[in-house]
Amino acid sequence: MRKNIYLTLILVMPVFIHVSKGQNQDSLVIRKMYTEALTNPVGYKNLDYLCTRIGGRLCGTAKAKEAVQYVKKLLEGMKLDTVYLQPVMVKHWERGNKETARIISKQKGKKDLHVCALGTSIGTGDTGIKADVVEVHSFNDLKTIGRSGIEGKIVFFNRAADESRINTFESYGGAVDQRARGAMQAARYKALAVIVRSATTAHDNFPHTGVQHYADTVKPIPAMCVSTNDADLLSLWLKEDPSLKLSMMMNCRDLPEEPSSNVIGEIRGSEHPEEVIVFGGHLDSWDIGEGAHDDGTGVVQTIDILRIYKALGIKPKHTLRVVAFMDEEMAQRGAAAYAEMVKKKVEKHIGAIEADRGGATPWGFSIDASDQQINKIKSWKPFFAPYNLWFIEKGGSGVDIRDLKSQGTPLIGLVTDPQRYFDYHHCANDTYDKVNPRELELGAAGMAELVYLIDTYGL
Repeated sequence: MRKNIYLTLILVMPVFIHVSKGQNQDSLVIRKMYTEALTNPVGYKNLDYLCTRIGGRLCGTAKAKEAVQYVKKLLEGMKLDTVYLQPVMVKHWERGNKETARIISKQKGKKDLHVCALGTSIGTGDTGIKADVVEVHSFNDLKTIGRSGIEGKIVFFNRAADESRINTFESYGGAVDQRARGAMQAARYKALAVIVRSATTAHDNFPHTGVQHYADTVKPIPAMCVSTNDADLLSLWLKEDPSLKLSMMMNCRDLPEEPSSNVIGEIRGSEHPEEVIVFGGHLDSWDIGEGAHDDGTGVVQTIDILRIYKALGIKPKHTLRVVAFMDEEMAQRGAAAYAEMVKKKVEKHIGAIEADRGGATPWGFSIDASDQQINKIKSWKPFFAPYNLWFIEKGGSGVDIRDLKSQGTPLIGLVTDPQRYFDYHHCANDTYDKVNPRELELGAAGMAELVYLIDTYGL
């Protein structure tokens, strides 16, 4: 009996030693990744160029084309195995001259507001619009008031983001429908235009833009957003003077669609080149800011994954692919084109990671995959713990990779501290100086670590 126990221990012991050595080796490699990211902040320098030299990169514009060529040149300079552009046709919406809105009250006087046209909105015409205002907080309010109380007026959507929520993405989610579909809904009651409270928990003078949608069955009407401070002011003045007028002027318009591209770079796998781990962010951004947190950070962070691999001489088993997606903000055509390419080529993706929650301190990862795959990533928590990556939970990923789900790909989103993200989201305040270099590079290293573990152990 004792002899059999000794024999079992002798047979099992080498396995434990092998696993321990493997884990120690993994830990050393991961530590080198963080050291490389934190002591050689190339990603932050790339973000500087993307934001301050190029700036807002709305799809279809000259700035978006410039950004595509910049990222292509950047990837080519890294001497990757493959760099190419994937063509995609995108919408081209032009903001035009600076938008204006003014309250005109016989009791209170006049007040210019901080406003901004919503993406895809039509203009007001050269003479602008001047009309009564009706304040609502939901689409149900429109139904309650009815056409008789709305027709010929400007509808003011003033539902605030819920500041009691700990996760500001939930706050945003509870308010953004009035931005996205407010004009469509108000037009059904013959409203003349809409002005929408910015979907942010911040109290400031920055209007937050974003895409809005029209229905083919309803005549489109102009749509603009207003800063939270001025939304509060307009609401207060309306209570004191319900007969006040609001004048609006916007020169925005749709132009013919333009050719654009996703930008793709690869390190070919040494053992399973036909199997891909893809990661990326979206290159386009709204035109009123520099597109730093949304989503310049995601682009430079995911590019930095490949740079870290190259700098450390790590040879991945599977093909590693970065994609700078075009047109996330308008219609996600870059995402659709990429998913269609994967389907046509019958490529096997063993994991997809998206970074589109800003460049703040990384918390971990949100995973849209099977329970078995989620549990496998959770089993790597000892590797993540030294770097304060504690959040490993089932959840969403990102719109640029979601079309890969139907093809069986596990989807993962980088989760960052959300508290300041919507201070900057879709507004002129989203600038390079709002990004902390260490937080940015920690996010890049965290994703590089996750890619390394998926490449080593699979999902």
